[in-house]
Amino acid sequence: MFKKIFIVDDDAVSIFLTEAILAMEQIASEYSTFSSAKEALMVLTQSMDGTSAEPLPQLILLDLNMPVMSGWDMLEALLPYEQQLLGQVEVLILTSSVDEQEIKRATEYKLVTDFLQKPLDEGAIRKLKKLD
Repeated sequence: MFKKIFIVDDDAVSIFLTEAILAMEQIASEYSTFSSAKEALMVLTQSMDGTSAEPLPQLILLDLNMPVMSGWDMLEALLPYEQQLLGQVEVLILTSSVDEQEIKRATEYKLVTDFLQKPLDEGAIRKLKKLD
């Protein structure tokens, strides 16, 4: 079981469903949800620099298509922290997109370990359980 998971998605219904499925499957002890990648990034950076008591999540479920700061923008913003986060935090893209180009692009980021489709299904849950 993961200690903590961040769910980053601008769709409240998607957040609700994702958290409900993960809770039902007992994937993590704690969930933090963010409707903004910018907000999630702020919490992550504060955890890394010690200005927050918030522990780093072991897993981030990240939507790609969000206003203001997209999931891609968040991944780019995390590049300077990549070495610090590797081995501690894994990012799984959680999106409704099935674009092969996006899947290929996601593999270019060392923090990204998988690409999952919304809503989570049994196959995705099996993958999550294997990561822990």
